[in-house]
Amino acid sequence: MSRRGKYAMAVGCFLVLCLACTESTETRVQRFLLKGNEQMKKGNEKEALGYYSAAVEIDSCFADAWNNMGTIYYRQEKYPLALDSYNHALFCNPAYTEALLNRANTFYELKQYYSALQDLDRVAKKRPDTTVLHFSRGLVYTQLREYRLAIRSFREALKGDPGNAEIFINIGSVYYYLHKLDSAKLLLNDALQLDPSQANAYNTLALAEAQQGNYPQAMLHMQEALSLKPDDPYFLNNRGFIYLMLGATERALADINASIINDPDNAWAYRNKGIYYLKKGDAPNAIRMLTQALTMSELIDKVHYYLGEAFLANGEKQKACVHFQNALEKGEIGEEEYRLRCR
Repeated sequence: MSRRGKYAMAVGCFLVLCLACTESTETRVQRFLLKGNEQMKKGNEKEALGYYSAAVEIDSCFADAWNNMGTIYYRQEKYPLALDSYNHALFCNPAYTEALLNRANTFYELKQYYSALQDLDRVAKKRPDTTVLHFSRGLVYTQLREYRLAIRSFREALKGDPGNAEIFINIGSVYYYLHKLDSAKLLLNDALQLDPSQANAYNTLALAEAQQGNYPQAMLHMQEALSLKPDDPYFLNNRGFIYLMLGATERALADINASIINDPDNAWAYRNKGIYYLKKGDAPNAIRMLTQALTMSELIDKVHYYLGEAFLANGEKQKACVHFQNALEKGEIGEEEYRLRCR
């Protein structure tokens, strides 16, 4: 699942508007800053970057220009360059709260979650009631699978912004991860009451229904999500999974392949392609795809279970039982099912 429309990213990257100063050097850098900001408002990121670069050539420790350069690189998904710019801004002004928030969001995108938390803790000392602070913490805790802390953080964010549908979606998603599906669905429907255009709410509703075995209803929700974002690779992959569960294997394969083309780093898509091969009776290719998914991420649901099934189908019971043991430890299968396969 993807949370590309994250509230933290929407509000977490700030452009800094500074008043002109009296000293000639400061007047010059402020003029470049203001021109850069004007170009940013017009959507001319290349021109804005040129003005900010000119400002830091005059004053290499002009933190506002470094911060705004970071914002451009962040929007362009050039996260290492964004991180470098925010590092410069914070070297020049260690108390720069907006740059701390921006760098935390960049650490999040780079999967450096503990570094993100360190920056957010520094923000909390200065602005403990900032809504984006709590929301960003919730996102980080979700990735760390600290689900209780994630819910607490999102609920703190909700106090500051009670009408924000994104917050409801994220709390609902955490309840989905906790397998509290009825609570998840209530919160996701609350989000859609606030904003019916939230594709991520439909996506997670579809996954919740699928987990309960309600595949036709899951498909309806997924079609709603895709009507809002037709090329989203995560949505395509999830629809592919639902097609697999409905027995429409070739439709499933088309969606899963399209998902991989659009986003080759999504381990869930490789898991689902492994399930496709498993359903087609092609155990070697199922093992290949599922192993690739596991190599990319050990957090993929039921990948050990499906690998166990694939190795069992391939006549490799010893390897199968290693994965079934992992599935048992993760709560993906019960003791009776494990003994049935590996006694």
